[in-house]
Amino acid sequence: MFTHIRMKNFKSWEDSGEVKLAPLTGFFGTNSSGKSSLLQMLLLLKQTIGTEEILFFGDENSLVNLGNFQELIHGHNKEATLELEFGCKLQNPLTITPLQESDRYGHSYDHRPLCVDSFTFDTAISGHADGGFLDYVSYTVGPKSIEKIKWKNGSLYYGEVQGSSVDVTNCYGAPAGSRDERLDLLSAAFEELFARVYYLGPTRVHPKRLYHWEGTHPESIGQSGENMIASLLSARVDQRTTPYEGKDVPIEERISAWLQEMDLAHSFSIKRTNAQVARDYDVLIQKSPDSAKVTLADMGYGLSQFLPVLVHCYYAPERSTLILEQPGMHLHPKVQSQLADLLIEVVTERNLQILIESHSEHLLTRLQRRIAEEKITTDQTAIYFCRNDEGISTIERLKMDESGNIKNWPENFFGEVMSDMFAMTDAQAERMAKQDTED
Repeated sequence: MFTHIRMKNFKSWEDSGEVKLAPLTGFFGTNSSGKSSLLQMLLLLKQTIGTEEILFFGDENSLVNLGNFQELIHGHNKEATLELEFGCKLQNPLTITPLQESDRYGHSYDHRPLCVDSFTFDTAISGHADGGFLDYVSYTVGPKSIEKIKWKNGSLYYGEVQGSSVDVTNCYGAPAGSRDERLDLLSAAFEELFARVYYLGPTRVHPKRLYHWEGTHPESIGQSGENMIASLLSARVDQRTTPYEGKDVPIEERISAWLQEMDLAHSFSIKRTNAQVARDYDVLIQKSPDSAKVTLADMGYGLSQFLPVLVHCYYAPERSTLILEQPGMHLHPKVQSQLADLLIEVVTERNLQILIESHSEHLLTRLQRRIAEEKITTDQTAIYFCRNDEGISTIERLKMDESGNIKNWPENFFGEVMSDMFAMTDAQAERMAKQDTED
C-alpha cells in the first residue's frame, strides 16, 4: 500500500508537498486543478517497469501518455529537475543481508541485517538529454527510516559510506551490468508493488451486443474496461470468490447484488450463445422482475460505463491498489452516493487501496455519513481539494472529524450549489414578504 506521494516540477505541480494516502483516498477540485496528475505520477512509474528508459513517458497504448520531458516538466522549463517520491508498506517484508563495505580510507562498515517492511522511494531526473538524465535513485528503508541506500553518479552509498560502482538503466535502479544485492531486492520490491496497481480510466469502451472469449485469463479488466467480460468469464472458470460478511462468495454474486441494490438491474447474466462451437457470449440484463432480458447495448449508457467499475473492484486481487478516474460518471445522484458504499466494502472486505479522482458531492456526502455511522474510520480515509492558481497547483487535506464534519470546507468546493441554495432561500423570503405586503 502507498502511504504518501510527492512530486516536484511535475506538470502543474511545482511542489505538491507530502500527500498522505489512506486505504480510501479521494481527490476533488475544479477542472485542470491537478487531480489527475497526482495519479499519473504512479502510472508513469508503473509503465516504466520493463523498459530501458529512465522514464517511459508513454504512447497511445500506455497507461498514460505524457509526451516527453519538456512537455511534462513544470512550466516547460527544461532546466528544472523532476523529483518523484512515494512511501509504501510491503506485503512481503524483505530481509537484506549484511554487506561489508570499505570507505576510501580502508575502514570497514558491517551493516546489520534489515527487516524491511516499508520504504520511501525518491528519484530525480534532469533534462540535460532528450529522455532526461538520471541524477539519483534513493531508497530509505525500514519502519523508522533506519537506513538510506542511494545510487548517484554510478556508485552506491549506504548512508554516507560510498560502496561499489553499479550501473542502472532507469529511475528505480533496474539492473544493468554489475549488481548489488540490496538494490536488487529493493528494485524487485518496487516492481512487485506496481504489479498490484490497477487503473481504470474515465472513458470506457462502448457496450457490445455480443462478446467473444477465447478462454484467456486477463491480468486486469484493462484501462478502458475492454477485458471486462473476459475477466468475468475467467473468474467463473477459476471459481474466484471474494470475502463478504465472513463468507467467500462468487464475484458475479456480489456484482449482481450491487446492481440490484443500486436499482440498475434486477438480474445480470453472461450466457453462451446457442452455437455449439462458437465462443460468443450474451450479456443479458433484466431491469425489473417482469421486464424482458436485453443485451448490455440496449441498456442505458450509465450502466455500461459503471459496470467496469464494479468488475474492477472485485476482479483485482486482494490487497491491490486501484486507481479510478471519475468512477461516478454518467450515474444518477443516488447511485453516486451508493458508490461510496461500494468503495467502503471493497476497502474493508478485500483490503484494497482505492485512489479516486471525482467531482461527485453525493459520493463525498455519503462517505461523511458512513464515517459518522462508524462504517469506516477517519484513519482509513483521506480527502483532498486541489486548486490551480496561475498555472500552479496546490492541495489541501480536508479535516474530517469522527462525526463526518469537515472543519475546513473550501470556498466553492462544489461550484455554485451552495450559493444557489442560499440565493433561492433569499428569493423565497423576498417573495413571501412581497405577498404579505400586497395582502
